[in-house]
Amino acid sequence: MDRDNHNTSLISKFAVTHIAPDCGIAKCVISRIIMWMVGWKVTGELPKHKKFVLIGEPHTSNWDFLLMFGAAYSLRLKVSWLGKHSIFKKPFGTVMRYFGGMPIDRSAKHNLVQKTSKLLQESESIVIVIGPSGTRSKREYWKSGFYWIAYTAKVNILCGSLDFVNKNVHVGLCFLPTGDVKKDMDKIRNFYKGVKGKYPELETDIRLKDE
Repeated sequence: MDRDNHNTSLISKFAVTHIAPDCGIAKCVISRIIMWMVGWKVTGELPKHKKFVLIGEPHTSNWDFLLMFGAAYSLRLKVSWLGKHSIFKKPFGTVMRYFGGMPIDRSAKHNLVQKTSKLLQESESIVIVIGPSGTRSKREYWKSGFYWIAYTAKVNILCGSLDFVNKNVHVGLCFLPTGDVKKDMDKIRNFYKGVKGKYPELETDIRLKDE
């Protein structure tokens, strides 16, 4: 292979293959190196949508957040996430926002779905990452915010799994929520079947109180 063909092949490995927000080639390259160093792989393809809600599960450890970001950046995907407004205070606020953080006031829970849905509707291109289980501890239900945000905004939900047994972050199931909560959640349950987090005993059962 001559030098020009080699350079073209190398560039193509880091090319954008989606129409969602792009995190840039630098974050992509660094993330792929780090994921390779820690022995994790990223599989699946991003949907051809400019905006969607990305969920990542199971969530049982502090590593989950970092792995999800490593996977997103490896796919050259820029993601946004919602965080308690208190963590955006100086000196960390600037860093949080640089990595896609958006402060929210969790005391106003009844407005969160409406505000986030409006943000999605008004944005030309945005991907919001949400962890439906909401915590690393075992709960009775997933939080339903991710579902109603996507349903209200009329955007797709993309499912991402964190498989600690096989050290694989996979993005696959993508669908537009119909409002039939049980039917849609059955799709999600089927996607995550057999996937184990770092601490399986802390995994929240995949169901919504709304079912």
